[in-house]
Amino acid sequence: MKTLFLAFGLLTAGPGFAQQVAVIKFPELQKRLARPTDTTYVVNFWATWCAPCVKELPNFEQLRTANAGQKVKVLLVSMDYASQLGKKVKPFVKQRGLKSEVVLLNESDPNNFIDKVDPKWSGALPFTLIFNNKNKQRLTFEKELSRAELDAALQKVRK
Repeated sequence: MKTLFLAFGLLTAGPGFAQQVAVIKFPELQKRLARPTDTTYVVNFWATWCAPCVKELPNFEQLRTANAGQKVKVLLVSMDYASQLGKKVKPFVKQRGLKSEVVLLNESDPNNFIDKVDPKWSGALPFTLIFNNKNKQRLTFEKELSRAELDAALQKVRK
């Protein structure tokens, strides 16, 4: 039942769910990344302790707002330890006023999933994946992204 609730939460999470940070395992994230929809996903892997990650988070929020009502979803995947959920991640999300969906990826060994997300990803943060499974477009970035870079990448993937 817990898995069903979590899956339902991942499918229905929207702005009203912003402060509820779900803790998920990689197979759940992998299922989501494999959905055959025409929605373009902007998935940012970040952490509260990563200065470039924190600096670029407002760009993802602005992108989400600018594309509201369109088939664009922003997902912020925290790479903080699950033990930090209540102490750091939830307060951080609330303090920053993040409205994008936030999940915490609870995996002890990043080597088990990094290549599955993208073979070119070294594991460094921030890492952003922008994709549309229906039109088979996919871009990845292992660096801090400006708002202009995000907009340009989104336009390329949506074509």
